Parts: sequence; C-alpha cells; structure tokens
Amino acid sequence: MKKMFQIIAVVFLMASCNKDDDGITSNNHPIVKSESTYAVVVEEDIIYAKGLSHDEFNGANTTEIDLKLDIYYPDNEVENRPLYFFIHGGGFNGGTKQKPEIVDYGNYYSSRGWVFISIDYRVAGDFGTIPQEWMDYGLTNAPTTGLGQYYAMYPAHRDAKAALRWAVANADTYKINTDFITVGGASAGAITAITLGISEPEDFRDEINLNQDPTLSTTNLEQTYQIQTIVDYWGSKVTLDALEGVYGHQRFDSNDPSLFIAHGTEDPTVLFSNAEDLKTIYETNGIPLAYYPAEGAGHGAWNVEFDNKRLEELVFDFLVEQQNLNVE
Repeated sequence: MKKMFQIIAVVFLMASCNKDDDGITSNNHPIVKSESTYAVVVEEDIIYAKGLSHDEFNGANTTEIDLKLDIYYPDNEVENRPLYFFIHGGGFNGGTKQKPEIVDYGNYYSSRGWVFISIDYRVAGDFGTIPQEWMDYGLTNAPTTGLGQYYAMYPAHRDAKAALRWAVANADTYKINTDFITVGGASAGAITAITLGISEPEDFRDEINLNQDPTLSTTNLEQTYQIQTIVDYWGSKVTLDALEGVYGHQRFDSNDPSLFIAHGTEDPTVLFSNAEDLKTIYETNGIPLAYYPAEGAGHGAWNVEFDNKRLEELVFDFLVEQQNLNVE
C-alpha cells in the first residue's frame, strides 16, 4: 500500500509539473501568474511589414520604410500564452513603442505569462498612402488644424492591423494562443486599439490595392484574428466616426469585444465626454465594460489608482475575468 501511494504521488507530481511547464489546462485557457514570476525576454525592432512614405500625402515620390515592433515574452517552456498587443500614443504625430510606461507594462505582463507586443507605426510626417475617399472626406469634415492628423489615421490603422496579423502569423514561434488576444493603447493608441477591436477585418486593409501600395504584400494579408478584449486609456471612437462618415455605416454591435476604459475627467486633449460616449454605446449593446473615470486627472494619467490599485493591476483582473484565464 505504501509503494502504491508513492507511485500515485509521483504521477501527481509529474502531472502538476507538466501543467506548469506547458501551460495546458483542462479548459485550454492559459495560465497567468498573480505575481511577477518569470524572467522576461525582449526582442526589439522586429520588422513586421513595410510601408510607403511619400513626399506629401499620396505624393509621387515614395520610399519604403520598415515598420517595427518589440516583443516581450516569459522565459519559460509554456506552450499556451495569451497576447497583449499595445499601441503608443502621440496624436498620430509622433510617439514611441519604447515609452517608459509601455516598457514597464511589457515587463509587468510578460513576467506574469503574457506575450506583450508594442508597435511603432507611420505618423503624420511619414505621409503614408491613404484612399482618395478618405482624403475627400477629410477636406470637408476634418478640422483644418488637424487635417494632417486625420490623414495619418489611415496608415496608422493599416499598420496596426498589419502588426497584429504578423503576431498571428508568428503565434507558433512565440507560443501565443490566438483565442486570447487583447489590444490596448493610450490616447491615439487607444483610438487605434478601439478601432481594431470594433472594425471589420477588411477595414484599413482592402481600400487600397497592391498597385497603389505594393508594400501591402508584406502585411500577412492572408491572416485573420479575433480580439477578445480592448483596453482604452484616454482614447475615443473618432476613427470609427470617420470610418462611418467615409463609408456610410457604423461598426458597433452586440458582438464587440469587452472594453476597459480609464479616462481623466479633466482631460484637455481627448475630452472625457469621449469615454462617456463609449460607455453609453457599450451599455446600450449589453457588452461587458469596466469603467474608471479618474476624477480630476488630465491626459496621460498612467499612475492613477482606484481603491489602491494601479491601472495595470485593474487591467490584469479585467483580462482574467473576461477571458476566464487560470491564475496561479
């Protein structure tokens, strides 16, 4: 009897180790750690696609530029990892994938089991290719002072979608379970993340053909993805509004991904009313929503806390709940 007990104990121990090693659970949902557990591996400046840069928007003189991302992943043998895909802000005029707060996020989530990707994308000064109908709509509907930013939205969103398709194409390499994708961002990055989660796969993909922009062939056009959760830090639905204005139909419906919103009530850059508008749409459609209005905070409130929890902790809880992740 004692020998049999020892055999059972060994088998149980081996099963437990296998679960920890490969991350496979009975429900096939990834395991994440409640505390920083793993060393983090960072690969920087991976080229995920190419894009055209013109001398002006849709100008005749063009060059191809490399579009790059950084990827953070845990140094372990887990075969079943969720993905957190993050997009920096900068008003579509600038910004960087290596903003210190984003680097901190990459380490925070990857040390707990996520693959975390931070991307760069073309901004206004790159003068990316845009559809003629997008240009025409902007001339009559975009603020004159913000016309360059409006035009820059199209290539920025095209690039972000290309980067997410790259992640799917390379899921096996980085052990990503593509059933557990989160897209997030701050400011312009949140605007883009919201659009990625709500828009259709063909949006910002099929409006331009290879004759107009041969670099589309580098963007993993054959790949598809399904986003489960969106994280919105002081963003808005402005690109979705433009998409509706240009093409005549809105994209929100009851099947949209769940949404986490954090937004300063005194934000002078992206007004707090934008968060309220998104809240209303989500409540009307009956979609899961976490809503954190930061009282008195302005734009870029990375360090705000709610009930002594920082945003990254609140997002952790939200992703675990919405995606039914296993926590150890």
